[in-house]
Formats: sequence, structure tokens, C-alpha cells
Amino acid sequence: MTTLKERLHADVVVHMKERNKTALTTVRNVLGEIETREKSGKTPIVLDDAQVTSLLQKEAAKRRDTARIYTDAGEPERAAAEIAEAEIIEAYLPQPLTAAEVEAIVDETIAGLRNEGVEPGMRQLGAVMKPVTAKVAGRFDGKTVSEIVRSRLA
Repeated sequence: MTTLKERLHADVVVHMKERNKTALTTVRNVLGEIETREKSGKTPIVLDDAQVTSLLQKEAAKRRDTARIYTDAGEPERAAAEIAEAEIIEAYLPQPLTAAEVEAIVDETIAGLRNEGVEPGMRQLGAVMKPVTAKVAGRFDGKTVSEIVRSRLA
């Protein structure tokens, strides 16, 4: 299985062949951002798929915010360009989970704790959040996940 970064590199070639300038520029910008993040700091690192996914989410959100600002400023062409870039980036993100799916994951984790003989309460918030966060991993809003876990433990 290829990594997300390898897929981005492969898509650069595809976009070049298709002469899709918007997608090519967007993917190149994202790859540049990944490389900058990897090389910043005292020692170079290699981002894993979870970190790349997080970076892609931030880049897509940035584009959406910029599009909103352009729309408010009466620049619909520029806003449309930003939205197009955000959609290209979002195509690389995993499918988001629904609230019901997240609730099922939370309930499953709490049931697992009960099977181990631990009665979950607010003191076990971390014990529930850690596995749930690992399963959700960037496919649902973390703050909302926390609220769901808190409501189930209360």
C-alpha cells in the first residue's frame, strides 16, 4: 500500500499529463508544505500518514477560510479558485465519520472497559479518549468526540 505522500507525488505526474494546472499547483503546494514541515526543526523527520492527513486538513481549512474572506470582499472568482483548491486537497482525506459512527465507537470502547472490570466514569476519560481518538484519527472533530465521550461517561 502506498503512503499518502507517495500518492501525492504520483498525482503530480498525472496532473502534468492531463495539463490540469489547478490540481498540479495545489498538489505541488501541499508537497512543498509537507517538505517544509519535515525539514523544519533541528533534525529532519518524515511525516507519517496521520501527520500528512492532519496537514491536509489544515490546508483545506485554510483555503475555505480564504474563500470566505474573498466572498465577503466581493471577489467571487478568487473565492471559487480557493474552493476548487480545497476540494482537490479534500479528495486525499479519508471519508469523514458520521456522529452515529463515532457514538458507536465510543460505546464499543466503554463496553470494552466494562468487560475488563473497570466501571467507566469521568476518571476514565483518558482511558476512553485514547483508543477512540486513534480510531477516529482525523475523520471527525476532536472537540465533538470529547463532548460525546463526556456525555457517555457522565
